[in-house]
Amino acid sequence: MARFRTLVLAPALVSMSLAAGDYDALIGVMGKAWPSVKTIAVVCDATSNKRAVAALTASAEGFRVLVVDVKGPQDMGKAVAALSGRKPDAVVLLAGDHVAGDGTAAASFIIQRMAVQKIPTVATTEAGVKQGAVLAIGPGTGGKLMANVKVASVVGVPVPPGAITL
Repeated sequence: MARFRTLVLAPALVSMSLAAGDYDALIGVMGKAWPSVKTIAVVCDATSNKRAVAALTASAEGFRVLVVDVKGPQDMGKAVAALSGRKPDAVVLLAGDHVAGDGTAAASFIIQRMAVQKIPTVATTEAGVKQGAVLAIGPGTGGKLMANVKVASVVGVPVPPGAITL
């Protein structure tokens, strides 16, 4: 069953070992390109991804971070329903998540369902953009900003200046 949580930056999260900077560039680009984005969501196995969720939350200072906890592909329908009910401004894919990480069928499901609702999905890998995320920047892109123009058009968001388009 998908569980939905709202996380706020708390001392316990800050004290965890973080993957420093993994999400800084992504959050920075989103904030500049899409200033109306104030709430971001992530769908993942929260227990297995504590460090990544903490790193994302630390990078997303000033944003509200919603976490939809899933344990397997069977939870995707409930996860999308939770996202639909909460209407985040963007969804972030966690590259290493075994359930909904870049390249998984679950990530494709989320990307497609969010695009229909005009909610952009973003990633930190080139694979995420090739799969349908609107943009990616981070360790998995070699620091390059990449964008999927076709999906950006469908979702109705601008492609950030300087992005390599796929």
